[in-house]
Amino acid sequence: MNDAETMINVEHVYKVFGPSPRDALARLDRGEDRESIRKATGNVIALADASLEVRRGEILVLMGLSGSGKSTLLRCLNSLVRPDRGRVLIEGTTSQLDPTAADAETLRQIRLTRISMVFQRHSLLPWRTLRQNVALGLEFRDLGRAEINAIVDEKLELVGLGDWKDKYPEELSGGMQQRVGLARALATDADILLLDEPLSALDPLIRMRMQDELLALQRMLKKTMIFVSHDLDEALRLGSRIALMEAGRVVQLGTPEQIVTSPATEYVKRFVANVNPLSILRGDSLMQPLSSLPRDPADARVLLLDRAGSCRCTLSAEGRPAALSIRGHAARLVPYDETLALKALSEDVLISGPLETSMRTALAVNHATGRPMLLLDGDGRLRGVISEWDLLRAMAEDRAGKPTELGGDA
Repeated sequence: MNDAETMINVEHVYKVFGPSPRDALARLDRGEDRESIRKATGNVIALADASLEVRRGEILVLMGLSGSGKSTLLRCLNSLVRPDRGRVLIEGTTSQLDPTAADAETLRQIRLTRISMVFQRHSLLPWRTLRQNVALGLEFRDLGRAEINAIVDEKLELVGLGDWKDKYPEELSGGMQQRVGLARALATDADILLLDEPLSALDPLIRMRMQDELLALQRMLKKTMIFVSHDLDEALRLGSRIALMEAGRVVQLGTPEQIVTSPATEYVKRFVANVNPLSILRGDSLMQPLSSLPRDPADARVLLLDRAGSCRCTLSAEGRPAALSIRGHAARLVPYDETLALKALSEDVLISGPLETSMRTALAVNHATGRPMLLLDGDGRLRGVISEWDLLRAMAEDRAGKPTELGGDA
């Protein structure tokens, strides 16, 4: 585990459920498939050579059809399920930890301090108040009651339930109960949160609100989260990266954009076939990069930002926009913000945004202003431009990046 950003490495993990795992693995090694092994031996191959790495501070979503192995893989990370082969390495303070090979006391400490889990069914104890439910994991530590209460109250405030701490689970809605489960996981201050379809039982509107709250918490706390979901829209919305699983294997690991635009297999391609690209494609894949922008023949320092050459930019020595013009008149640069009234902007404004600007935002800017959008890096340097032409080109391409054949029989 040499990469400083890596928090967890899953290395060639196999798991078999059934009476004779060794026989099943030997058959798998000889090339037999899952279904024939199941019929011959009664064993189910849940994981087969599953490998991936999880980066510090990201939300990695494990995604796949029912039976693909995603929940089994999640449970291997804290050894609720012990692999039959392979290992899981977790970055420690002085060495790497393998929960799948740890003794009982080490595993207990890992679960108390390093890894917390949020289940689909929040598993709250009905005879305990919210405060007592959240305190459950802390009661196994050598902490005083006052310290436990202070931690618990802080986490309940964090999830918006500070005024409900003396209530019982039956007095709460499903969404509120799920927040209690999240607060309980956060109370341990673990580096890693495992979330096994925690939102799947919620109504759609509550589920979306909980997704927003989870993203807001992640921006604040920067935990490492591994999130199991069977909902592609949820995975694309929450995931820093997505691990798509099929038949116990990780068949593709990448950003939502990479999964949608460059599916690695036919299975992945079918999975993402109906995804709307507006919310997935980002500016850095849509833009015309700085190196390819044309320059004014009369002054090579001046970049032409659109095909007509009506919007122009001169860069500073550091590569930041220094002078802008629209149709020969001085212009100014305004950073994009969701509160901007785009249609009310004056004619001397160009909009800028970060490299991760969504296609939906770029389309809205172009539609409202009729002008290109400038994409800047974290230091304010110009990296590229999204014009109307770039947006039209993106919309005319299929998921494999090949032009869609327009015309023919409808």
